[in-house]
Amino acid sequence: MPHVEIECFPGRTEEQKKKCAEKIANDIAETLGCELKSVSIAIKEVDKEDWKSKVWDKKIVGDSKFLYKEPGYTCE
Repeated sequence: MPHVEIECFPGRTEEQKKKCAEKIANDIAETLGCELKSVSIAIKEVDKEDWKSKVWDKKIVGDSKFLYKEPGYTCE
C-alpha cells in the first residue's frame, strides 16, 4: 500500500496535479509490483516563505536517511 506525499509551491492547476499523481501512481505500481488501486498520492501546496521550516528542515534534512533522491539545491 504505497502512499506518496508531494509538497510543492502553489500554482499548479488541478489538471496538472491529477496528471502528475496518475503518472507517479502508474510508475510506482509497475516498479514496486503492486496493484494500481493500492497506490495513493497526496499533493500539498506549501508557500515559498514556509518551505524552509515546513519542508527543508523537517522532511529533507530531518529525514535525510530516507531520501533516495536528494535535491540539487540548498536552502540557506
